[in-house]
Amino acid sequence: MKTTILALSLCYIVSLSSALLGSDKIGINYGRIGNNLPSPYRSIELLQSMNVRHVKLYDSDPEVLKLLSETDIHVSIMVPNDQISRIASNRSEADQWVNLNVLAHYPSTRIRFVLVGNEVFSNNDKQMWLDLVPAMRYIRKSLSELNIHNIKVGTPVAMDVLETSFPPSAGKFRSDIPAQVMRSLMKFLNGTRSFFFLDVYPFFPWSKNPTTMSLDFALLKEGNLTYTDPNSGLIYMNALDQMLDSINFAMAKLGFESIRMAISETGWPHEGDIDQPGANAYNSATYLCNLAAKMSYEPPLGTPARPGVEIPTFIFSLYDENQKPGPGTERHWGILSSSGRSIHQMDLAGSCPAGDKGEARHLAKPVNNRPYKGKIWCVLATKTMREVDLAPAVEFACLQGNATCNELAPGGACYTPVSIVSHANYAFSSYWAKYRGDGASCYFDGLAVQTIVDPSHGSCKFPSVTV
Repeated sequence: MKTTILALSLCYIVSLSSALLGSDKIGINYGRIGNNLPSPYRSIELLQSMNVRHVKLYDSDPEVLKLLSETDIHVSIMVPNDQISRIASNRSEADQWVNLNVLAHYPSTRIRFVLVGNEVFSNNDKQMWLDLVPAMRYIRKSLSELNIHNIKVGTPVAMDVLETSFPPSAGKFRSDIPAQVMRSLMKFLNGTRSFFFLDVYPFFPWSKNPTTMSLDFALLKEGNLTYTDPNSGLIYMNALDQMLDSINFAMAKLGFESIRMAISETGWPHEGDIDQPGANAYNSATYLCNLAAKMSYEPPLGTPARPGVEIPTFIFSLYDENQKPGPGTERHWGILSSSGRSIHQMDLAGSCPAGDKGEARHLAKPVNNRPYKGKIWCVLATKTMREVDLAPAVEFACLQGNATCNELAPGGACYTPVSIVSHANYAFSSYWAKYRGDGASCYFDGLAVQTIVDPSHGSCKFPSVTV
């Protein structure tokens, strides 16, 4: 592996229209887990108006592919996880999938990548791990027999594919993933000159340790902050390069030093829960602006371990997706709202609103870059919920046991007032306080939201989370 030190400088800030939204190297993920999103027709119009040249889908929806056939946008489509094992077990299944989802649209729709599965190794289905590469081989053979040779086959993985990621030179794939699976994947990607697709988010390591990692370092902002890898001697000026190179070193440990990398997802949330620091529009705009500058720079910057190598990149995501479960950030990665308005209040046809140091100066300085310290409760998002919506959610929370709803029983401190709204407020807060450590979120299918206002009343004391 090369050990040339690459000194990055992000003072070169290109315009948003020519970088984020007009580069051959940068595309956008078009996810649709929402009930308030514009139609596919309107979405394709928006992509064209922003001069987007690459879009990545999470399926192969025929309506979307048909609409894209009337554009010059390059497209990445995906084989769902639940179809991987079936395709791996039978070549005819691969032929059928390719005929239905590729041949029916190609070449009028400019399909560039077929991605088999999504973050497969984040799923505990170990049979799927074993079936992944065989499915990829069958898909590629089906394409080849149709004389389609310019569509690359790959699979996106998350950073949790690594057992060790810091320092970058210590990058190593997880030991619970069979070595033959990872070697087979590397051999396939290397032999077909495809890409190692990585979903990589500096927001996550920073937000978990915001006092130990510089926010500027995570946001790719130009500055004097550097990190020198003690083993390789490589100098890093941002967290993204560290994360990318940890994968590069992991591949090198398996004997593959030249597999190209592509970023299948990256971004920064513009909103989140109270206990999620740094999720704001200012940081999101800053990250995307600096990312666009880095990935669109000519000649390509690459990473310290792979200087000068182009890295195709897909921003996550086109829209906020209001039906994604989990913490608040899960629903706030979009560059556009459901109305098609820019989340960051940016002129998408004009300049990237960044100053000399890669800052989003058009937006107010954020107030949540430091972790909130205090108590947080989980209550109803609105007081206009229908009882038919609330009842199942309250029942779910109370049936988890662990004395979650004991105070709501007749005679309990929170029994009165006897209303589904009052009981829901207590049940949500109690459930979240008891199970947050196990990964529970204050969401309840959109019914709940975090608050720092104590909802307790009289002798009824609501459980809270202290952060």
